[in-house]
Amino acid sequence: MGNKVSLEDEMINLRIVSKQMVRSSKKCEKNEKAALNKLKKAIQQGNHEGARIYGQDAIREKNQALNHLRMSSRIDACSSRIETAVRMGQVTQGMKGVVKGMDKGLAAMNIDQISTLMDKFERQFEDLDVKTQYMEGTMNSTTATSTPVEQVDDLIAQVADANNLELGDAFSEAGPVGKKTPALETP
Repeated sequence: MGNKVSLEDEMINLRIVSKQMVRSSKKCEKNEKAALNKLKKAIQQGNHEGARIYGQDAIREKNQALNHLRMSSRIDACSSRIETAVRMGQVTQGMKGVVKGMDKGLAAMNIDQISTLMDKFERQFEDLDVKTQYMEGTMNSTTATSTPVEQVDDLIAQVADANNLELGDAFSEAGPVGKKTPALETP
C-alpha cells in the first residue's frame, strides 16, 4: 500500500500544475508583447508580410495566455473540490468514532437502574444529614455541660488581662465575661 496516492497528494499536485499554468500564461503574455513590438517595427519598416506574421503570433500568444489562465482556474476549482472531499472524509471518520462511543455509552445506560441509584443516593444523603445534625447537637450539649461557662469566661478574662488585651463586643455578646480596659502607657 506504499504506492497508493492519497487525495491530499493529488491536491498538492493539482496546485503545482495550476501554478505552472499561471507561469505559462505570463510567459505567453511576455511573448505577445514581444510580437507586438516586432509588429510595430515591421510596420515602421514597411514589411507588410512580416507585420501579418507578427500580428498572428501576437494574437496566438494572447489566446494561449487566456487558455492557460482558464485551465489554471479550472484546476484550482478541481483542487478545491478535492480538498472539500478530503475534509468531509476526515469529519466522517471523526463522527464514526463519536457514534461508536455514544453507542457504547447508551448501551451501558439503564434508565431504571440510574433512577433507582439516584433515589437511593438522595435517601442516604438525607439520612446522613439527619445523623450529622444529631451528632452536632449531641457534641454541643456534651461539651457545654462538661465545661462550665463561668470557667471558660474566667480563663478568657485571665488571658486577656495577662496580655493586656481588650475583649471586644464579640466577647460581651457571647456571655458574661469581665472586661478590663488596658491602661494607657504614658511615654
